[in-house]
Amino acid sequence: MSVSVSRVQYCKIMSRTDRLFQLMQALRDLPSPATAQALAQETGVSERTIYRDIDTLRGLGAVIDGEAGFGFTLVEDATLPPLGFVPEEIEALVVGLKEVMEVADPSLANAAKSALTKLKSRLPEAQAHRLKHAVLTAKRFHKPPEISIDAGVLRQAAWEERTVAFDYGDAKGQRTTREVDPLAIVFMQSAHCLMAYCHLRKDFRAFRLDRMINLDVTNGSFRPRRIPMLREYKARLDAEEKQSAIPRASD
Repeated sequence: MSVSVSRVQYCKIMSRTDRLFQLMQALRDLPSPATAQALAQETGVSERTIYRDIDTLRGLGAVIDGEAGFGFTLVEDATLPPLGFVPEEIEALVVGLKEVMEVADPSLANAAKSALTKLKSRLPEAQAHRLKHAVLTAKRFHKPPEISIDAGVLRQAAWEERTVAFDYGDAKGQRTTREVDPLAIVFMQSAHCLMAYCHLRKDFRAFRLDRMINLDVTNGSFRPRRIPMLREYKARLDAEEKQSAIPRASD
């Protein structure tokens, strides 16, 4: 005896699947822990439905911390169901990861290559095919200067909000010893630069990684100031950029 699914049943299945995807995205987007009320407002369903859908996602393998009355936090985990992307999102992922493979330090470039492989294995067949044969890609014929320090150690110091010390040579070849609070690493123009607060200059500075040697992670800590300091530095750079765009009055 054959069993058929009515159009109404099919639409209910599809709408529930869409709702679960929307809930997953809301858990990623909202500040953690996200309350059931906030999730309900974000997805347009009742709080009771949120609790039921949280249990469903957990049953599918999603790791979600929290409980009613406190809020929920989505922990990205290898057991999550296969991800779904629209075509342009796949192209954006390919371009982004390919760009990292082209310009990043060896450790990060290998991580991007590994991430691309893992992503392809997790996608549905049609989307994996689109990722493998993406229309967009990234290629640089002029590689950035070779980095003379372990960029992975520098990244970890920034995450841990620990002061670092290094010898630095400027454009004229003059060398100084610096102690800085590392905030972020940015690819600017044609070189990797560390955005940091310099203890010597008592101000924000950018340092090219290819001009840094003898990197040392000190016991000094600037926790928990990295994010506000980085926000202040970026705001200053934005203001300087806007100021430079203003035409100067003639004499």
